[in-house]
Amino acid sequence: MSAGAKKTILFVDDEPNILSGLKRMLRPMRKTMKFQFAQSVPEALEMMAAEQIDVVVSDMRMPGMDGAALLTTVKERYPHAIRIILTGQADDESIMRTIGVAHQLLTKPTDPDVFKQVIKRASALQDLMVDEGLKQLISGVGDLPSLPETYADLQRLLRDPDSSLADVAKIIEQDLAMSAKILQLVNSAFFGLYRHIDSPFRAVNLLGMDTIKALVLGVGVFSEIQSSPSKIFSISGLWSHSMATASFAGKIAGEVTDNREMIDHCFIAGLLHDVGKLLLFSRLPKEYEQAVVMAGETGCTLEEAELRIFGTGHGEVGGYLIGLWGLPGPVVEAITFHHRIDTYPELSLCPALIVHVADYIYSRLNPDNCIGQPPELNQQALERADIQDHTEEWIELCRKIMEKGEEDDG
Repeated sequence: MSAGAKKTILFVDDEPNILSGLKRMLRPMRKTMKFQFAQSVPEALEMMAAEQIDVVVSDMRMPGMDGAALLTTVKERYPHAIRIILTGQADDESIMRTIGVAHQLLTKPTDPDVFKQVIKRASALQDLMVDEGLKQLISGVGDLPSLPETYADLQRLLRDPDSSLADVAKIIEQDLAMSAKILQLVNSAFFGLYRHIDSPFRAVNLLGMDTIKALVLGVGVFSEIQSSPSKIFSISGLWSHSMATASFAGKIAGEVTDNREMIDHCFIAGLLHDVGKLLLFSRLPKEYEQAVVMAGETGCTLEEAELRIFGTGHGEVGGYLIGLWGLPGPVVEAITFHHRIDTYPELSLCPALIVHVADYIYSRLNPDNCIGQPPELNQQALERADIQDHTEEWIELCRKIMEKGEEDDG
């Protein structure tokens, strides 16, 4: 199926009444999407073997193989399918078992408008995963990097409901280089802590599991995706930009919402929003240097130069990789759409928009660090989310974070 074609969404639930309710709710969307329904895991797997399924929405608790086990199988057999868990149980154990398996977790009852929004965004994300031009480029870069080992260890640990913060800290401490880097970061101005943190355990206690996981993933990605030194493109500069954008996105999110999950998604998406640049440069260094030179000489944006040379941009490449790794859908969407927020479906206050703003603010505060023309702020997108009046105060907020960092460095 080509990108943009009618998507097939499979719903799996052992309760017929739930499936009947979904059919009624989704009826208005039948012109643009095809819906399939299965009452068991074996039936769902049979349907997936018979036709291409683009998005799988599964109940968590079912007899025999449950939703988490189903989506684990789907991830192995059909990695390009977007995976969503729909559950009436919001207990920690259920949530932990979906880590790294589901792109998104929705609790019953879910507001119909929110549910439709998630389905539309999942379909747009799946367009990316099956885009032929992107797949052709990816096939030319060789083996894709695997999920960093320490982060994968954390995911496995967190699936155990009996795991503790001490267990988490122990995993980080076993990787000495990772442990040192994490402590360096948590003591930096980006977090604004007023006391020195001298152990991973204290870092996890103060900053929370999701922030530490994000840092472990970011550090792991930048250390494991190896690249040659370049006089044209700076990996250390990319890391500094990524860390600042993560900090800005987390701070801005904290100003507009008290939803902890959304704030965490903004932070990790900010940290990984340019991972596509890292992947392209590490695998195709000469071609990526060409894009950097083209942007500098012609005054176009780096994204426009990437499009001319590769046929796609770093947002799409990064989103593809992070989508395969199974990170949350809002994070993958933010990485993918931060430079083309105008094409993001059902736009509202979300990580994609906040990372778009944070990336713009970084370029505004650091114009000398931009490659080619700096990214522009999409005012229409801000108006649609009703946050158009806050840009200047956010710029000042982020400026203080940067100035504090400069003082600490001095």
